[in-house]
Amino acid sequence: MSIRTFVIGVGMTPFVKPGSRDWQYPDMAREAGQAALADAGIGYERIQQAYAGSALGGSGHRALYELGTTGVPIMTVVNACASGSSALFLAGLAIRGGAADCTLALGFEKMERGSLSTGDGAVNPLQYQVDLATAARGWDDGIAPMPQIFGNAGREHMDKYGSKPEHFAWIGWKNHKHSVHNPNSQFRVEYSEAEILAAPPVYEPLTRLQCSPTSDGAACAILASERFVDDNDLWDRAIELIGHAVASDPAITFEGTASAIRAVGSEATRVAAVRALDQAETGIDEVDVIELHDCFSTNELISYEALGLAEEGHGHELVDAAATTYGGRWVVNPSGGLISKGHPIGATGVAQCAELTWQLRGTAGQRQVPGARTALQHNVGLANAAVVAIYRAVS
Repeated sequence: MSIRTFVIGVGMTPFVKPGSRDWQYPDMAREAGQAALADAGIGYERIQQAYAGSALGGSGHRALYELGTTGVPIMTVVNACASGSSALFLAGLAIRGGAADCTLALGFEKMERGSLSTGDGAVNPLQYQVDLATAARGWDDGIAPMPQIFGNAGREHMDKYGSKPEHFAWIGWKNHKHSVHNPNSQFRVEYSEAEILAAPPVYEPLTRLQCSPTSDGAACAILASERFVDDNDLWDRAIELIGHAVASDPAITFEGTASAIRAVGSEATRVAAVRALDQAETGIDEVDVIELHDCFSTNELISYEALGLAEEGHGHELVDAAATTYGGRWVVNPSGGLISKGHPIGATGVAQCAELTWQLRGTAGQRQVPGARTALQHNVGLANAAVVAIYRAVS
């Protein structure tokens, strides 16, 4: 029987444009880590295990030594854009399995400007996904790989199910609008849907305002067992982590007709969502607020279907109904999401946890989702790691 697991403290830096702030990743880690420890009301000496997510080469030891040198086990987690959420999963696993009573998950990244590559080594880590996307839609070596992969997933959805560029533009509009009230967001400007559509094109149907930017930043979460929460009287800040799953591509991803949608991890997301919701003994209809991996607006719409918000081929109907913003069935990405809050790769998954913790505590200020009790987190890293977590308010 697994041990009940709680988030007791969260903290994050503002996410900023690379080069706009004079800092290095240890500075980010110190800022986010100290904020999380203060939020939990404990010192770093209480942490029994620590996991640090960074996709681009940062050291978890160098980052966390800014908080103290206590002999605690520290592990650096590298899992593409899911590095931070994977660190969070391992921190939770240590609690659930009884290996520790209090753990820390850190995510951080210092990035360069410009589009991400698929890697500079002799082996392309995205080869399976690139091959699948190429078989489905072809490949243009003159186009940056990430917008091309996710843009082609959107094109496939339009061709197969009848969605339109305006559906994806609405998602960009929504997330930029949500970010206006987030002081940690890289962008806090509201645009009209027409401005989203008219922004410089990146790769059809995507315009610049529908793509997540490169960013610098860090986020941190403190997790604890029920015993730790009880012994230290932390129930006023505790949010329960009731379901948590990580999945890679199942065989169906590469079977049958080649699909650009499957190339971006839709089937891995589907598997992780089913597992996490089953663990939580709940359904997607019980969820109130969601932070999902909108690296591009096309991926948000595709994720609606993979997570079960809509049946396959019907995600754009949620856009038509405005079902994923305030006043709708769910509020998706109240933080502004990756598109507007920013995407410092290793930090993204832990920042999602921070936002949902604030939402379920009722302390999210002007972006608060009224009456939020249950939340879902979704983070994807090509190729292809999908992490889904379910959170529930305690009080």
